[in-house]
Amino acid sequence: MNTAVTPIAANRYAKVIEVSKRVRWEIERDVIRGRAFDFSKTFLPRGLSLVDELPFLSASERRTLSQVQGRTYANLFGLVERFIAAKMLEVGREHALGDQTAFEAIVRFTDEELKHQALFRRIEEMMAERMKPGYVRVAEPSAVASAVLGKCTWSVLALTCHIELFVLAHYRASIENDATLSDLWKDVFLYHWREESQHAVLDELEWQREDAKLTPAERDAAVDDLIALVGAVDGILQAQANADAGYFLASLETPLSAYRMQEVRDTVLKAYRWQYIVSGVLEPRFQKVLASMVTSAQMQRIEDALAPLVYAVPNPPAQPMAA
Repeated sequence: MNTAVTPIAANRYAKVIEVSKRVRWEIERDVIRGRAFDFSKTFLPRGLSLVDELPFLSASERRTLSQVQGRTYANLFGLVERFIAAKMLEVGREHALGDQTAFEAIVRFTDEELKHQALFRRIEEMMAERMKPGYVRVAEPSAVASAVLGKCTWSVLALTCHIELFVLAHYRASIENDATLSDLWKDVFLYHWREESQHAVLDELEWQREDAKLTPAERDAAVDDLIALVGAVDGILQAQANADAGYFLASLETPLSAYRMQEVRDTVLKAYRWQYIVSGVLEPRFQKVLASMVTSAQMQRIEDALAPLVYAVPNPPAQPMAA
């Protein structure tokens, strides 16, 4: 099947390059700027952390929980960007001796993802200096990347598109206009969003290009791979939520009852499932692209696999998200 770059796609690749050059930033010069995190303020906003679903916590305790979750939010992006960069470098080879505009766009994408990983390592160091010892990152990025990259390209690109679309949605819906956030934490995700906006375009283009290569049987197997990847992500979230809830609970001056402690654990897991799975699945742009590729039966398989997770929507629901 012919998967050459179409004129419409060529224009989109070219636009990505133009914007990439215009919004280019550096970690220390543009983002950090000699600043530190303000621990008197919130990190992860309420619409993502779901701390308002724990009314028995004091305002300062909810702020601390937002900071623990904000640390993990950044670390999980560093985690997933390891396999995203590797996969885009792989698919970019198919453009290397063909359309050079597409090739340049992919090279820029990969370079930016490597920079994002460095940014998240940098801010982890900064947060570790100020937060109490005992925080644990349960997953090792290269090990996760190796497992993810063992799945077919279609499924990895689907997961990547899902992730980078919810990056845009989270920033617009919850981060951009929240004046209660630490200025530095907010700027980290402003600059991240500026480049991820271009990455989401490339994700769609490369996912659609890959889809055009597949036979119906191959696509059906790819749907199974995507379901398996979502399950693997949820396994990481369960382990990290348990670790983070334990870290937070150990920091409390007044211990909670066993019932309240379980509420904290359940809410942190709900928040992580909302952040990293459900919010992306509900994002209309992702739904539209996915629906254009799969059959109704395949979509039903995906929905059935997601059914145990769809409870993880803020209560009351957050503002509608749009990338």
